[in-house]
This record gives sequence, structure tokens and C-alpha cells, in this order.
Amino acid sequence: MRKLKNIELNRKNIDEFKKSVKTKLTIILDDVRSLNNIGSVFRTSDAFLIEKIYLCGITASPPHKDIHKTALGSTESVDWEYHEDISDLLIKLKKDKFFIWSVEQADKSKKLTSFKLDKNLKHALIFGNEVKGVSEDAINLSDEVIEIPQFGTKHSLNISVCSGILIWEFFKRLS
Repeated sequence: MRKLKNIELNRKNIDEFKKSVKTKLTIILDDVRSLNNIGSVFRTSDAFLIEKIYLCGITASPPHKDIHKTALGSTESVDWEYHEDISDLLIKLKKDKFFIWSVEQADKSKKLTSFKLDKNLKHALIFGNEVKGVSEDAINLSDEVIEIPQFGTKHSLNISVCSGILIWEFFKRLS
């Protein structure tokens, strides 16, 4: 076995990425403080052909050197848009027939190990602030809340890790 060289990876260029069939998944980052987390979400979204990222509230927008540090250019490939108010965005997405999922620990959340996914719908995942999580307003506008079961003492994952797990799971099920 040998490690592949970069030229053997069959990477898409930005134009090929833009023309590719996308996963019917949109990511929403609401009040995410860490520029490195934002960049990581862009990079993961590029890896799994995510349709779009919405940046809301205090979430910073590209171009920014600290987003670029972890995004590695994926801010150029993945479509993104800034919205100041998440509630306005969610109302718009619901009118566009998106199924909205908040990623949060809640009393009636669906566990990642047992949730149902309709492949015919467009889906959006909301990731909230690193400390406060997804806002109650966003949860109330969501169709469902989903959480990753955790078994240690913290019951908390970094947004970059959490988004990677959820994006991969949705990608597998929607592909």
C-alpha cells in the first residue's frame, strides 16, 4: 500500500464543482463565533458537495484569513450567503419546501442513530453558537431537532466535529 499523490486524487476544479450535482443539503451557521469552525464547515461542505451555506447573525463571512486557514479555498467552491436574521431565513426556506433540522440536545430530539430522512426533500441543518447552541427561535421554526448521542462526561462536541458527523450521515443517506 502507498499513499496517493495529490495529482492522483481526481480533484474537481472550482468550475467542475459548481457544475456538479449537489447533495440536497444546506448548512446554516447561526451566531458561530470561531472563524476556524466556519472554515472547517466550508471545507467539509466542499468534500460532500453541499448545495449552500448560510451564515447568520454574528457568524463572520469570507474573505477572512482565519476562515481561509481552515477552509483552504472552499469558500470559493461552496455557494454561501449571509443573512442577519435566522428567523427570516428559516421562514424563506420553509416556503421553498426545505425540511429544517436544528442540531441540538432537546427533550424531543431525534437521535442520529434512529432518525428518518425523506430523500425527496431538500434539507437544512442548523448549527448554533459554540456556547449557547441553537436559539429557541430557530428550534421553534425547525421541523425536527436531531442530536448525536454522547456517552462521556461533556455531552458537547465542537461544531466542526459535529457538522462533519452530520454532513457525512446526511450525505450517505441522500446519495
